[in-house]
Amino acid sequence: MKPDSSFPALLHPSPNHGERKGRTPDAIILHYTGLPTGEAALRQLCDPIAQVSSHYLVFEDGQLLQLVPEARRAWHAGRSYWAGERDMNDVSIGIEIANPGHRGGSPEYPSAQIATVIALCQDIIARWRIAPQRVLAHSDISPDRKIDPGEYFPWEKLAKSGVGHYVAPCPLEDGPRLERGAQGIPVESLQSMLAIYGYGLNITGLYGTKTETIVGAFQRHFRPERVDGIADQSTIETLRKVIAARPKS
Repeated sequence: MKPDSSFPALLHPSPNHGERKGRTPDAIILHYTGLPTGEAALRQLCDPIAQVSSHYLVFEDGQLLQLVPEARRAWHAGRSYWAGERDMNDVSIGIEIANPGHRGGSPEYPSAQIATVIALCQDIIARWRIAPQRVLAHSDISPDRKIDPGEYFPWEKLAKSGVGHYVAPCPLEDGPRLERGAQGIPVESLQSMLAIYGYGLNITGLYGTKTETIVGAFQRHFRPERVDGIADQSTIETLRKVIAARPKS
């Protein structure tokens, strides 16, 4: 195994990987580990019984490990969907960020750690020509199962460094909103916009559990001030801004 990135990384091979089935990476998926320490995460990502892995692991102090070659299929995304792709492991590079997550009190990501994440993503994006809107949260591609890297992840800071797609969220305000049980054309419009951006959602016109979950995932990434699965005016206007500002492919 040889390092793929020009950013300094230690090699720590995991046995958990497979063939990409002729696919090439066109997305980056960011995760938090959700475990108390980076060492615990490393053990799990290299445990053949656990059958999980990622291409990279970034520790709190910014240390970077490469676990799986980028040309191989790491097992980080699980059941997932984005923009027509039903197996994101096939087409993505997974980066695990050591952080205990929501169960661990949602601590801030240290600046040294985020600096490494940014530099690594910049390198991967340049080599694989990954579009900004293809730098995604685990919660974007698996919203019914995952909430990482969380609403406290600094997406704006990454975007200012050329990593990912971001717009300033519209402010919270009182007004009409869509929530579970709503139905009709406004719900269809909301579902259509979410599906256009890439989320896996059928256009039913009914605001059910699936719509609520995906609205929550969108809020975690783009409107983190309030994550409740309710499509208020701030959420809807932010979604419109995100789509309008989407880079041309």
